[in-house]
Amino acid sequence: MDRIEAMRVFVTALDEGSLAAAGRKLRRSPAAVSRAIAFLEQHVGAELLHRSTRSIKLSEAGERYASACRRVLIDLEEADMSVAGERAAPRGTLTISAPPISGEEILRPVIDAYLDAYPAVSVNLILIDRHANLVEEGIDVALRVAQLPDSSLVAVRVGGDVKRVIVASPRYLAAHPRIVEPADLTRHRIVTTTHFGHDAWIFPPPPGGTIARSVHFKPRLVVNSVRAALASAVNGHGITRLYTYHVAERVQDGSLKIVLRDAEPAALPVHLLTPQGRTLAPKVRAFVDFAVPRLRAEFARLSAQADALKD
Repeated sequence: MDRIEAMRVFVTALDEGSLAAAGRKLRRSPAAVSRAIAFLEQHVGAELLHRSTRSIKLSEAGERYASACRRVLIDLEEADMSVAGERAAPRGTLTISAPPISGEEILRPVIDAYLDAYPAVSVNLILIDRHANLVEEGIDVALRVAQLPDSSLVAVRVGGDVKRVIVASPRYLAAHPRIVEPADLTRHRIVTTTHFGHDAWIFPPPPGGTIARSVHFKPRLVVNSVRAALASAVNGHGITRLYTYHVAERVQDGSLKIVLRDAEPAALPVHLLTPQGRTLAPKVRAFVDFAVPRLRAEFARLSAQADALKD
């Protein structure tokens, strides 16, 4: 059996979540998929997958081998693309990751338009509130709201004014102690998300100071959903911290009020990220060229909307 093809079967099984689903994706029988995995396990001399009737789980050795397989397959694809060059038309499956809200509301309409423009491409959009490892997880493009560390990733800036704000409902604020400085938050009910700080929020130094302020708290509610945190705050159950584009409509209609405007952290940039070399892929290059001007226009609109919010 061809080892590269067996690697493709292995990675597809991981992406699809089961051997049966991989078979359907690759148009192979479950027995053929099982044989490919067994071939790899025999080759490396270790069990790669723990199998059950409905699911699969990577072994410790399998986790290391899966990362290596993804790198090998990407290198092979990039080698093919370097020869094909500009003659190749965008085709295949493009895997994109993004935070849930910005992925759904900002990026998804861009993807819809891209799919209309490039009918030979399909998109796998992964909405996650964590910074995925693009190479190890087989992601072609990621939308990321954050300061970027130095890395081998290719970054294209599409926005630069995403702010984090503290909000609560007027009803909640009227019934609880006044909030003048960040330390006052310790006397309040905090609704937080794992992405925005599980038990502490960081604020810039006070006027004339040089040390950032860290406010530690025991949250009353922790959720992994921005929408859940937003709804809880709107319903008067506590204070939360979110991005301006999460809360803009609710602030404008009076459901939420922004506090501590003079203690907001610096605005965060927004980038499209791709692994080094992936821009050689026509589907990736076409998407970046298509998405960047549209995302810049949308984030500029959101920035203007944020500047217009009243505290």
